[in-house]
Order: sequence, then C-alpha cells, then structure tokens
Amino acid sequence: MERRRFLGALTAASLGVALDGSLTQFARGQNTAPAATTSPASKTGGFPSNSAIILVHGAWADGSCWRNVILPLERHGLHVICAPIPMTSLTNDATALSQVLERTSGPVVLVGHAYSGAVIAAVREDRVKSLVYIAALAPDEGETVAKVFYRDPKPPESPKLAPDSHGFIWIPDGGFQRAVAHRASAGQTSIATAVQRPIAVQCIQEPAPTPSWKTKPSWFLIAEEDRMINPKTQHFMADRMRAKVHSHHVDHSPMYTEPNLVINIILEAARETLSS
Repeated sequence: MERRRFLGALTAASLGVALDGSLTQFARGQNTAPAATTSPASKTGGFPSNSAIILVHGAWADGSCWRNVILPLERHGLHVICAPIPMTSLTNDATALSQVLERTSGPVVLVGHAYSGAVIAAVREDRVKSLVYIAALAPDEGETVAKVFYRDPKPPESPKLAPDSHGFIWIPDGGFQRAVAHRASAGQTSIATAVQRPIAVQCIQEPAPTPSWKTKPSWFLIAEEDRMINPKTQHFMADRMRAKVHSHHVDHSPMYTEPNLVINIILEAARETLSS
C-alpha cells in the first residue's frame, strides 16, 4: 500500500513537471518539438539585436495573413510584429501603427500589403529605416487610396466593391478565390473569406499626408498577375517612389502563395538599412 502511494505521488509529481514545462513553452509561443540547432551567427543574422520587422496587413485581412513569413524572418534574428490596424480611417490606422512602433526600441523595417502601403508611409518615426511594399498602394500627398486603386482598369475577375449600409466594404462571395488570392489553395481562400475584416470607406477617401517614401529607401514587390491592383498601377507607383523593384508573376497575395519571395525582399531591405 505504501509503495503504491509512493509511486502515485512520484507519477503525479513527474506529470506536474512535464505539464509545467509544456505550459511554459506554450506561453512563450514555442512547441514541444526539438528545436533546430542554429549557430549564434545565423541567429543574429548580422542585425542589431533590437532590430524589428513590422508587418501590416491590408484590407479584408488580419495579422495571420503573414503566418508563412514570420518564423523564417525570426530565424534570421529579427524581431517580428504583426501590427493590427482598425481600418476605420487612414489617420486611425497610422495612429495604430505608431502605437505598435512604441513597442520597439531599435531600427525598424515597415512592410505593407495592398491598402497598408498607404499606412506605412503615413507614419513619422526616425527609427523606421526603410519601407517594403508587397503589391501595395502608395498614394502621394493629397491623393486618396481610391484614386490610385482605380487609376487603371480592373480585370474582369476583380470583384465589384461597394459599401454596406454602415459604410464598410466587404469582399463579395468568390472574390478571394477569383482575385484576392487566386493562386492560393481552396483551403487558404476559404479561411481568408471566413476571417475577413471590412474596410471603412473613409480609409480610401481620406487624402494621404506627405509619404515617408519620399525620404526613406523603399522596396516594391510588383505582382504581375494581380487582379486587384493593376500591375500597370504598381509599376507607376514604384517608379514614382524610386523604389527598388522586384517584379514577379504572382497574385495579389504572395505572402500566401510565394512567401519566399516576400521573405527575401524583406531581408534585402533589412540587410541594406538596419545595420547602417
């Protein structure tokens, strides 16, 4: 009887230690699989230890759209944050991004997809060293997002967009599959459709402030098969901002369909600007 009590207590204690360790790892955002061995040099990647990459989602999305990009960037020693923006106005979204910047202390690269290209350029912060545009919109001072978005004709697959009775715009049924991420899997587009967040009309009608791409180095991934933002429009914006251009035959959401391209462009910007 005493032996059984002893073994029971030992088992419970062991289980408690195991659970405590698992919960600690979970709280730190780690899994229980063995970690890949990484040398100190590849962990830092040559970047300052307080370097950060801030990823900003576009319309109809949230931070999870970057899930294929986050861990590879972290493996290069970069701190990664996905900034949530309310998509209620361009001013509100720039304010929300500025508040996320307050969580960092070192040099930063801002990365914007689609609508959030306007947001990353509206922030004023000296620690932002460069901007990366992923099939993004880059209005000039006084321009609206709508003006550049509708600058060139849309392909027939592009969804017809209209606000609801509350002043918010949703992607209609089938829009993700046909245009937003037409190269993604059926599962990816189903999830994106289910979790989509609307964008307020005010976001695309508010004139942009003086954009920071006028004074900061910029990179631009042009999506040549984009069915939301005409590739011709993307070339126009990239040329106007004198961005370093990478042009690829990808859809509007390459973070889903070609994440390595996105990762490599972000790393290029980081290597050229974070250590300077």
